[in-house]
Amino acid sequence: MSEDHSSPNSTAQSTADGRVEERAAESAAIRRRWITLGEVLAVIAVAISALTLWTNWSERSDSKAVQNADAQRASAHATTLVLMVANTGKQTLALKPASAEQTVQSQKILFPSSLGTVPAETAGEPRLEAVWFEHALEKARKVAHLPDNSRGDERLPVVVVTRFLVNGEPHEDIALYDIGYTISGRFLSGHSVALRGLSLVSKVKSGDAQAKLDARWREMFPSK
Repeated sequence: MSEDHSSPNSTAQSTADGRVEERAAESAAIRRRWITLGEVLAVIAVAISALTLWTNWSERSDSKAVQNADAQRASAHATTLVLMVANTGKQTLALKPASAEQTVQSQKILFPSSLGTVPAETAGEPRLEAVWFEHALEKARKVAHLPDNSRGDERLPVVVVTRFLVNGEPHEDIALYDIGYTISGRFLSGHSVALRGLSLVSKVKSGDAQAKLDARWREMFPSK
Protein backbone atom coordinates (compact mmCIF):
# COMPACT_ATOMS: atom_id res chain seq x y z
CA MET A 1 0.00 0.00 0.00
CA SER A 2 1.48 3.29 -1.13
CA GLU A 3 1.70 6.22 1.12
CA ASP A 4 0.84 9.84 0.17
CA HIS A 5 3.94 11.80 1.07
CA SER A 6 2.46 15.24 0.03
CA SER A 7 2.39 17.67 2.87
CA PRO A 8 -0.53 19.90 3.82
CA ASN A 9 1.49 22.96 2.77
CA SER A 10 2.03 21.75 -0.77
CA THR A 11 -1.64 20.94 -1.13
CA ALA A 12 -2.64 24.35 0.07
CA GLN A 13 -0.15 25.93 -2.32
CA SER A 14 -1.56 24.00 -5.25
CA THR A 15 -5.07 25.08 -4.36
CA ALA A 16 -3.99 28.70 -4.10
CA ASP A 17 -2.19 28.51 -7.45
CA GLY A 18 -5.31 27.04 -9.02
CA ARG A 19 -7.44 29.87 -7.71
CA VAL A 20 -4.99 32.47 -9.01
CA GLU A 21 -5.07 30.87 -12.44
CA GLU A 22 -8.88 30.82 -12.39
CA ARG A 23 -9.02 34.49 -11.41
CA ALA A 24 -6.49 35.30 -14.15
CA ALA A 25 -8.54 33.39 -16.67
CA GLU A 26 -11.73 35.16 -15.55
CA SER A 27 -10.00 38.54 -15.76
CA ALA A 28 -8.76 37.74 -19.24
CA ALA A 29 -12.25 36.69 -20.29
CA ILE A 30 -13.71 39.89 -18.85
CA ARG A 31 -11.09 41.95 -20.72
CA ARG A 32 -11.96 40.11 -23.93
CA ARG A 33 -15.66 40.84 -23.39
CA TRP A 34 -14.92 44.52 -22.86
CA ILE A 35 -12.78 44.62 -26.00
CA THR A 36 -15.57 43.00 -27.99
CA LEU A 37 -18.17 45.42 -26.54
CA GLY A 38 -15.86 48.33 -27.33
CA GLU A 39 -15.55 47.17 -30.91
CA VAL A 40 -19.33 46.88 -31.20
CA LEU A 41 -19.78 50.38 -29.77
CA ALA A 42 -17.18 51.70 -32.19
CA VAL A 43 -19.01 50.12 -35.14
CA ILE A 44 -22.30 51.58 -33.88
CA ALA A 45 -20.69 55.02 -33.53
CA VAL A 46 -19.35 54.82 -37.09
CA ALA A 47 -22.76 53.72 -38.37
CA ILE A 48 -24.50 56.58 -36.54
CA SER A 49 -21.97 59.05 -37.89
CA ALA A 50 -22.45 57.75 -41.44
CA LEU A 51 -26.22 57.88 -41.06
CA THR A 52 -26.02 61.46 -39.78
CA LEU A 53 -23.82 62.49 -42.71
CA TRP A 54 -26.18 60.81 -45.19
CA THR A 55 -29.22 62.46 -43.60
CA ASN A 56 -27.57 65.88 -43.73
CA TRP A 57 -26.55 65.33 -47.36
CA SER A 58 -30.03 64.08 -48.24
CA GLU A 59 -31.66 67.10 -46.59
CA ARG A 60 -29.32 69.48 -48.43
CA SER A 61 -29.99 67.66 -51.70
CA ASP A 62 -33.75 67.78 -51.13
CA SER A 63 -33.56 71.46 -50.21
CA LYS A 64 -31.52 72.21 -53.32
CA ALA A 65 -33.95 70.23 -55.47
CA VAL A 66 -36.88 72.17 -54.00
CA GLN A 67 -35.08 75.46 -54.63
CA ASN A 68 -34.31 74.45 -58.22
CA ALA A 69 -37.93 73.38 -58.77
CA ASP A 70 -39.16 76.67 -57.32
CA ALA A 71 -36.77 78.60 -59.55
CA GLN A 72 -37.93 76.66 -62.62
CA ARG A 73 -41.59 77.28 -61.77
CA ALA A 74 -40.89 80.97 -61.20
CA SER A 75 -39.02 81.17 -64.51
CA ALA A 76 -41.83 79.38 -66.36
CA HIS A 77 -44.40 81.64 -64.73
CA ALA A 78 -42.43 84.76 -65.64
CA THR A 79 -42.15 83.74 -69.30
CA THR A 80 -45.82 82.73 -69.66
CA LEU A 81 -47.70 85.73 -70.97
CA VAL A 82 -51.37 86.39 -70.38
CA LEU A 83 -52.80 89.65 -71.65
CA MET A 84 -55.50 91.48 -69.77
CA VAL A 85 -57.44 94.68 -70.38
CA ALA A 86 -55.97 97.67 -68.59
CA ASN A 87 -58.54 100.15 -69.81
CA THR A 88 -61.76 99.70 -71.74
CA GLY A 89 -63.01 102.17 -74.32
CA LYS A 90 -65.71 101.78 -76.92
CA GLN A 91 -63.19 101.81 -79.75
CA THR A 92 -59.95 100.80 -78.01
CA LEU A 93 -58.87 98.18 -75.49
CA ALA A 94 -55.62 99.08 -73.73
CA LEU A 95 -53.77 95.86 -72.86
CA LYS A 96 -51.12 94.86 -70.34
CA PRO A 97 -49.44 91.64 -69.15
CA ALA A 98 -50.95 89.97 -66.11
CA SER A 99 -47.41 89.74 -64.63
CA ALA A 100 -45.69 92.96 -63.60
CA GLU A 101 -42.30 91.37 -64.49
CA GLN A 102 -43.15 91.46 -68.21
CA THR A 103 -42.76 94.45 -70.52
CA VAL A 104 -44.43 94.36 -73.93
CA GLN A 105 -42.24 95.57 -76.78
CA SER A 106 -44.47 94.99 -79.82
CA GLN A 107 -47.52 93.10 -81.00
CA LYS A 108 -48.95 91.73 -84.23
CA ILE A 109 -52.66 90.98 -84.42
CA LEU A 110 -53.89 88.44 -86.98
CA PHE A 111 -57.52 88.40 -88.11
CA PRO A 112 -59.58 85.60 -89.68
CA SER A 113 -58.77 85.14 -93.35
CA SER A 114 -62.44 85.57 -94.30
CA LEU A 115 -62.37 89.18 -93.16
CA GLY A 116 -59.64 90.06 -95.67
CA THR A 117 -58.08 92.36 -93.07
CA VAL A 118 -54.32 92.90 -92.99
CA PRO A 119 -52.56 92.23 -89.66
CA ALA A 120 -52.27 95.20 -87.33
CA GLU A 121 -49.04 95.99 -85.48
CA THR A 122 -48.24 98.00 -82.38
CA ALA A 123 -44.97 99.13 -80.80
CA GLY A 124 -44.65 99.69 -77.09
CA GLU A 125 -48.37 100.38 -76.55
CA PRO A 126 -50.30 97.08 -76.58
CA ARG A 127 -53.90 97.63 -77.62
CA LEU A 128 -56.77 96.52 -79.83
CA GLU A 129 -58.70 99.04 -81.93
CA ALA A 130 -62.12 98.51 -83.47
CA VAL A 131 -61.15 100.55 -86.53
CA TRP A 132 -58.79 97.76 -87.58
CA PHE A 133 -61.62 95.33 -88.33
CA GLU A 134 -65.09 96.79 -87.75
CA HIS A 135 -66.07 97.40 -91.39
CA ALA A 136 -64.93 93.93 -92.47
CA LEU A 137 -66.76 92.46 -89.45
CA GLU A 138 -69.99 94.27 -90.38
CA LYS A 139 -69.84 92.81 -93.90
CA ALA A 140 -69.15 89.31 -92.56
CA ARG A 141 -72.11 89.54 -90.18
CA LYS A 142 -74.35 90.67 -93.04
CA VAL A 143 -73.26 87.73 -95.22
CA ALA A 144 -73.91 85.38 -92.30
CA HIS A 145 -77.38 86.93 -91.81
CA LEU A 146 -76.61 87.85 -88.22
CA PRO A 147 -78.79 90.47 -86.51
CA ASP A 148 -77.92 94.15 -86.72
CA ASN A 149 -77.97 94.47 -82.94
CA SER A 150 -76.19 92.28 -80.40
CA ARG A 151 -78.25 90.30 -77.96
CA GLY A 152 -75.23 90.19 -75.66
CA ASP A 153 -71.45 90.20 -76.00
CA GLU A 154 -70.37 88.91 -79.40
CA ARG A 155 -66.93 87.37 -79.99
CA LEU A 156 -64.29 87.87 -82.65
CA PRO A 157 -61.29 85.49 -82.60
CA VAL A 158 -57.82 86.92 -83.20
CA VAL A 159 -54.25 85.71 -82.82
CA VAL A 160 -51.95 88.03 -80.87
CA VAL A 161 -48.19 87.68 -81.37
CA THR A 162 -46.47 89.50 -78.52
CA ARG A 163 -42.79 90.22 -78.11
CA PHE A 164 -41.92 91.04 -74.52
CA LEU A 165 -39.05 91.27 -72.04
CA VAL A 166 -38.49 89.52 -68.70
CA ASN A 167 -35.44 90.77 -66.78
CA GLY A 168 -34.08 92.14 -70.04
CA GLU A 169 -34.43 88.81 -71.86
CA PRO A 170 -36.61 88.78 -75.01
CA HIS A 171 -39.50 86.31 -75.37
CA GLU A 172 -42.35 85.73 -77.81
CA ASP A 173 -45.88 84.58 -77.11
CA ILE A 174 -48.45 83.46 -79.68
CA ALA A 175 -52.00 83.00 -78.45
CA LEU A 176 -55.57 82.78 -79.67
CA TYR A 177 -57.90 85.30 -78.01
CA ASP A 178 -61.55 86.25 -78.31
CA ILE A 179 -62.40 89.95 -78.48
CA GLY A 180 -65.71 90.69 -76.83
CA TYR A 181 -67.79 93.31 -78.60
CA THR A 182 -71.33 94.57 -79.14
CA ILE A 183 -72.78 95.88 -82.36
CA SER A 184 -75.76 98.14 -82.92
CA GLY A 185 -77.41 99.09 -86.20
CA ARG A 186 -78.06 102.69 -87.05
CA PHE A 187 -80.41 103.91 -89.75
CA LEU A 188 -78.45 105.71 -92.50
CA SER A 189 -75.24 105.91 -90.48
CA GLY A 190 -74.55 102.19 -90.49
CA HIS A 191 -73.40 100.09 -87.54
CA SER A 192 -71.40 100.86 -84.43
CA VAL A 193 -69.00 98.35 -82.84
CA ALA A 194 -68.09 98.77 -79.17
CA LEU A 195 -65.28 96.72 -77.62
CA ARG A 196 -66.00 94.98 -74.31
CA GLY A 197 -63.05 92.81 -73.32
CA LEU A 198 -60.53 90.09 -74.13
CA SER A 199 -60.36 86.42 -73.14
CA LEU A 200 -57.60 83.86 -73.70
CA VAL A 201 -58.63 80.78 -75.71
CA SER A 202 -55.35 78.87 -76.06
CA LYS A 203 -51.67 79.13 -76.85
CA VAL A 204 -50.82 78.28 -80.47
CA LYS A 205 -47.70 77.62 -82.51
CA SER A 206 -46.53 79.99 -85.19
CA GLY A 207 -46.92 77.45 -87.99
CA ASP A 208 -50.61 76.73 -87.37
CA ALA A 209 -51.76 79.99 -85.76
CA GLN A 210 -53.74 81.20 -88.79
CA ALA A 211 -55.33 77.78 -89.34
CA LYS A 212 -56.46 77.61 -85.69
CA LEU A 213 -57.82 81.14 -85.96
CA ASP A 214 -59.78 80.40 -89.15
CA ALA A 215 -61.18 77.19 -87.63
CA ARG A 216 -62.50 79.10 -84.61
CA TRP A 217 -63.95 81.75 -86.91
CA ARG A 218 -65.88 79.08 -88.82
CA GLU A 219 -67.32 77.81 -85.54
CA MET A 220 -68.65 81.26 -84.75
CA PHE A 221 -69.67 82.19 -88.31
CA PRO A 222 -70.81 78.96 -89.99
CA SER A 223 -71.58 79.09 -93.71
CA LYS A 224 -75.23 79.64 -94.49
